[in-house]
Order: sequence, then structure tokens, then C-alpha cells
Amino acid sequence: MTDAYLKSGVDIEKGARLVDRVKPLAKSTARAGADAALGGFGGMFDLRAAGREGAVLVAGADGVGTKLRIAIDTGRHNTIGIDLVAMCANDVLAQGAEPLFFLDYFATGALDDDIGADVISGIADGCRQAGCALIGGETAEMPGMYAAGDYDLAGFCVGAVDRDQILPRTTAVGDILIGIASSGPHSNGYSLIRKIVADNGHDWNAAAPFDPDRSLGDILLEPTRIYVKSVLPLLTNKDVAGFAHITGGGLTENIPRAISAGCKMRLDESALSLPLVFDWLQSEGALNQADMRLTFNCGIGGVLIVRPQATDAIITALTDAGETAWPIGDIVAA
Repeated sequence: MTDAYLKSGVDIEKGARLVDRVKPLAKSTARAGADAALGGFGGMFDLRAAGREGAVLVAGADGVGTKLRIAIDTGRHNTIGIDLVAMCANDVLAQGAEPLFFLDYFATGALDDDIGADVISGIADGCRQAGCALIGGETAEMPGMYAAGDYDLAGFCVGAVDRDQILPRTTAVGDILIGIASSGPHSNGYSLIRKIVADNGHDWNAAAPFDPDRSLGDILLEPTRIYVKSVLPLLTNKDVAGFAHITGGGLTENIPRAISAGCKMRLDESALSLPLVFDWLQSEGALNQADMRLTFNCGIGGVLIVRPQATDAIITALTDAGETAWPIGDIVAA
């Protein structure tokens, strides 16, 4: 190989080595319909082999926002890929769809294959949690586009849902909102989080003021919880009217996306106590309640809307699946 392209800042051989390193990671995500082999020009998925022939496809694309900046600044790269999968997989889940396959886009100025392998190992971990296959992606080395050590991520997930199972269904007055606990801020509000940390002179590597056993960086890099395996089995229940993934826009904007016209949500204030990390962010940032609920998930990463008679059974099923869930409000007339 000539070194002309190498002199421009692009190392083709390093990129090839990274692909070789991540092939076993992709293979570990194989599922019915995909062998998750890398190396072709495109990734293929067989809907018939997956038992989903004739289903409606649901696609989602997302990133992890400026949470990525904390991963880069702290050198912790092995979980940010879980966030990438979660943001996409939880979104297609909100339409009632089973995530089938995932593709990633990893872009950097100068490829560090150790960092790349760490990031993609997290993506593979997220895919296994979501039950979807990592069937391909793109690693782009672009000198002059990114500062040294910086990189960016995007994810793309495709799922399938039978036509008669598409969510949301029609919501009705009296339906109950069941909150499912988040693992932290997930991947939203991090521009504000970073500003709060900077304005108050905190260090990512120092012990968190509200948890001396963990660093602030570790707590704020806690991966987004993936709800597929706990929530998907419940979505065929006709007593489930909808599922809201609490992402950008917080509780304020995301729950209404799953509510039918003529209805609105009513939150129970007594059921919405803030976990420590959010309580600290509110105090340090001098944020009012409206800012908190519009920016953060406030400890609730997903919300199921269910008929009143099914509330106890749904909460029991979620608890048995390892989730923490409780009623946080109901549906009233708009």
C-alpha cells in the first residue's frame, strides 16, 4: 500500500484491524434472521427466518448527545455504546416493535482502534440486551473534522410489529400511568448537566457529593436502561394502551406522545420524588420543577399506559422482570 493516504491522516490498515477486532462482537449479537457477519457492503436481515414476514417495519435513529463528551474527557468508552443502542431500541419499542437489527456510525479525526473496540463492545452489549443483531455500520476517519481524541456516534435500529399490535392504542379517561425507573439521566439533558458541573467547579473523577463511594463521572455515565426484554412481552396485552420512552423533552413532552386526542395526563406529585442525582442537579443548577420535567426523566425512563384493571398485574410482571415500577398518575379528559 502506498503511504499517500496515510500521510493525509487516514490509516486504512488500522481501520481494517478494527473491523477484525469487532467481528466477534457482532457475531455475539446474532439472532434469528441475521448471522451478524461483517464485511459485506450491506447487512441483511431475513424477516421470514425471524418469523416476522408481513409485519410492519419500524425504524429509529439517534445519538447520545453530549454525554459523549464526558466519556471522552474521562476516558471511559466501554458503556457509551449501550446508550446508543438504548436510545434507538427504546424508541422503536414505543411503537410496539421488537428490535431486529442495529447499525452504528463511528466518526473520528484519527482512529484509535482501542477506543473504537471499547465503543463497539458497548454497542454489542446493548444489542444483546435489546435482543437485536449488530449487522453492520461505518467507521469514518476524517482528519480535520474532529479535535484530537474526539469522536461522534449515531445509531440506527429497525424493528417489526404486527399490524394489529402497533402502539399507541386509544387511551381512555381513567387509564393509569405506570412509571418504570431509569438508571439515571440516561442520555438526555447532558449539555445542562455539563454546564452545572463546570459552573460549580466539580471534577468528573472526584467522589460525587451525593454518593462518596462513586465518582461523579461514573454516576453520570451510568448506561441508559434498555426496556425491551421487560416491556415487549406486555405490549400484546390489549389492556396496554401505550408506552412512552422518556427522552429529550422529559416527562412533559414524551408522555403526551402516547396519549390520544381528547385526553391528557395527570401526574401524582406524591409519586414523583427525585432520585439523589436529580435532586443534586436541581439544587446545584437552581432549577425549578418545570425545568426538571422538561429536561430530565426525573428517575422515570419509561411510562406504560394501562387500563385500571390491569395495573397490578402489569406492575407485578415488570417487577418479576427486574424493573422498579409504580403508578405515577392517570389519564383525564383534555
